[in-house]
Amino acid sequence: MPRRISFFLFMLLAPTLVFGEPMDSAVEQAIRQAIPQLNITAVRPAPMEGLYEVQAGSNIYYADKNGRHLIVGGHIIDTQAQRDLTQERIEDITRIDWKRLPLDLAIVSGDPKAPHKLAVFTDPDCPYCKRLEALLKDLKGVRVYTFLYPLTQLHPDAWRKAQAIWCSKDRHDTLVKTMLEGIDPGHATCAHPLDRIGKLGDELGISGTPTLIAGDGRRMAGAPRSVEDLKAWILRQ
Repeated sequence: MPRRISFFLFMLLAPTLVFGEPMDSAVEQAIRQAIPQLNITAVRPAPMEGLYEVQAGSNIYYADKNGRHLIVGGHIIDTQAQRDLTQERIEDITRIDWKRLPLDLAIVSGDPKAPHKLAVFTDPDCPYCKRLEALLKDLKGVRVYTFLYPLTQLHPDAWRKAQAIWCSKDRHDTLVKTMLEGIDPGHATCAHPLDRIGKLGDELGISGTPTLIAGDGRRMAGAPRSVEDLKAWILRQ
């Protein structure tokens, strides 16, 4: 099987979640008949006239009115409002209940009286996490809860560093020095929450770092371009 087709099918047949929203029956039936393996959970009119949004768990595709053609990997952008409408829908259907986050297992930073909050799943050896950490230094008015989430399949030494950070006297200071100054935190042994956080990440479907969760449950994968973009995303309800 050609690699292009193989990748296409992988995207379509990826594990999905069930949300149970109303379907547009004609489009849904046509796609189900053509791709029965695709677990469609909702179909509704898209923001662009003539297209339908096809939701398969946490994935969004677009189809024509007949369900004959499917757009994979495309985003609808509102050019006048400068908004990524597809990304907003993905954030909406993948919201996380903030109450599920065990904040006692997080490294807490920022203003304790801040009106806004942000959770971050981070890997001490992840380059994008380091870029995010640099933005967090300049972020004002937000309480930040950082969960150590080492992805050892990508960064074999990240678990040791994460454990040493958690076991240090000043966790946030050690985290910043490790990620922004390149200081090795060494080795340390203590009771740590890394296994519990790893299990939680699996349950929430967090597969990459950094993953950000706003106070209203929206999630974002990756680091924004600037602290202004980060603050704007946090404040958008």
